Order: sequence, then C-alpha cells, then structure tokens
Amino acid sequence: MLTHDELTRRWPTIPLATSGTIHTLVRRLGGGAHYTPEAITLSPVTGIVGDRWARAGAKRHPEAQVTLMERRVVDLLTGHPSRWHVPGDNVVVDLDLSFAALPVGARLACGEVVLEITAKPHTGCDKFRARLGDDALRWVNAREHRALRLRGVNARILVGGTVRRGDHFVRA
Repeated sequence: MLTHDELTRRWPTIPLATSGTIHTLVRRLGGGAHYTPEAITLSPVTGIVGDRWARAGAKRHPEAQVTLMERRVVDLLTGHPSRWHVPGDNVVVDLDLSFAALPVGARLACGEVVLEITAKPHTGCDKFRARLGDDALRWVNAREHRALRLRGVNARILVGGTVRRGDHFVRA
C-alpha cells in the first residue's frame, strides 16, 4: 500500500473527458466477496441485479444504488486491473467524476441506462480502509481532493438496462 505522500506524487493532473469507457463492473456479493462480470443489469427498483444493495433491506439508501469510481484512482490504489474490484465500487470508468463535471442531478447515459448523480457523499468506509489502508482513505478524502471526488460518486438508476465492459457513459 502506498503512503499519502506517494499517492499525491503519483496522481496525474491530466483532466478527463465527459464521456468514458467502463473498465470493470463489480457485483458485491456480501461478506466482502466481489464478482466482476462482463455485464450487469441495472434496475430502478432493485439496483444492480445480484448486488448486495438489493438485499440490504431497510439499510439500503436510495441515493446509493450504484457507485462509480474513476479508473486512474483505482489503478493507483490497487496497482493492477485484476484488483480493480477491491475498493468495492460497481463501475470503474474513465470519466471525470468531479463536482464541476458532474454536479448533483447530472445524468449519465449508457445505451438505454440512465443514472443520476446524487447528493449522498461517497467517502469510503471501514471496508475500504481495511482493504486499502488508512493512507488511501485519507488521500481520497483530503480537503484538496474533495472537489475531484477521488473516492467516487453515488448514483440512482432512473432507467434500467444492461451495461457491459467496454461500453461508454456519456453526460446525458
């Protein structure tokens, strides 16, 4: 695991586009287990079909049906595409997730699927800390990075459908 200073030194400053390729899809199975399928089905009612969010009952938050994280951040934190599932986000994508690019209420489309960025902050949890370390959690949440949303974003599903690795999300 990299230290906070190492993460800061290695972080690229090249801005991203407002459309981006999906690199990894993750279904969280529960108990810390992840499945990385080629495609996932999204539903406005149940979230990602087969994801633990649908089984969370009263604990599930409607503004956190889907989590997205930027590929460069995931790569920096995990070191290899085979580990891009480790942070536990559903979609790893090359896309500017900053507040400037995707304010609350912004919509992303991929085929028939439409997501809406929600106000619920996505700041990490004990699972993220256990998997990636204190420095990683502090780095993604550092004051100077908050506007970039390095930890990712929460979204709700407005229109369901299927997305696949290699598909593109665009600002709708």
